[in-house]
Amino acid sequence: MSGLSGKTLFITGASRGIGLAIGLRAARDGANVVIAAKSGVPNPKLPGTIHSAAEAVEAAGGAALPIKLDIRDEQAVAAAMAQAAERFGGIDILVNNASAIWLAGIEKTPMKRFDLMQQVNARGSFVCAQAALPYLRKAANPHILSLAPPPNLDPKWWGPHTGYTLAKMGMSFVTLGLAAELGSQGIGVHALWPRTVIATAALAMLGDTVQPRFCRTPEIVADAAHALLCKPARDCNGRFSIDEDVLREAGVSDFSGYAVEPGQPLLPDLFLG
Repeated sequence: MSGLSGKTLFITGASRGIGLAIGLRAARDGANVVIAAKSGVPNPKLPGTIHSAAEAVEAAGGAALPIKLDIRDEQAVAAAMAQAAERFGGIDILVNNASAIWLAGIEKTPMKRFDLMQQVNARGSFVCAQAALPYLRKAANPHILSLAPPPNLDPKWWGPHTGYTLAKMGMSFVTLGLAAELGSQGIGVHALWPRTVIATAALAMLGDTVQPRFCRTPEIVADAAHALLCKPARDCNGRFSIDEDVLREAGVSDFSGYAVEPGQPLLPDLFLG
């Protein structure tokens, strides 16, 4: 398939970071990008809003629809999907990018934070997929792509932060289940995860232990997502892809341009290995 021109992507958490990068890559093809995120007004602690993201998407060559959205609210999600479909004539791709993170053990995880992670990560992905389904069924090459790791039950990933691992693996198991349920309908349900830590605002949640210079930029995930979303949906269904592997399949062998500081050692991301 040739590019994402004319396709409509509904991307959650797209006001910054990986979600925005995926939107900008699609915009370069001439795609329609729905920027669904909570950041309606500037936050001194976090860069970017749905409005600044929309401006960037349009500057990159795409059409943008910013929607202030909390994906925990299923009625608001359904209304946002309807608004997007009315504006652009349908929805071709859902990108479940929105995620909440808290890397701490049981004693240092407030229940409010635990609940937020479960509601945004696993439940939010399910809610968005459910609301998008009527529109995806009408699309020519429908995808649901979630930013989630390959399912992994190794205790080393669970012991240090059970709450977060449960929430993130919850996204993975939602992907696994929906792929089994929807794949026969021609909807490609799959996931993508980075090989290394990506320099985003979420790094602040990791404290001083992770410095951006040891990370890659969000563009590597965006380029990998683009490569996947340009494939026939049936070829992607049920896959848990790693960004490097996808790009190697696409003929990319030099990843140095994605480094925040080329030459620095790169930190592997969680849940791999």
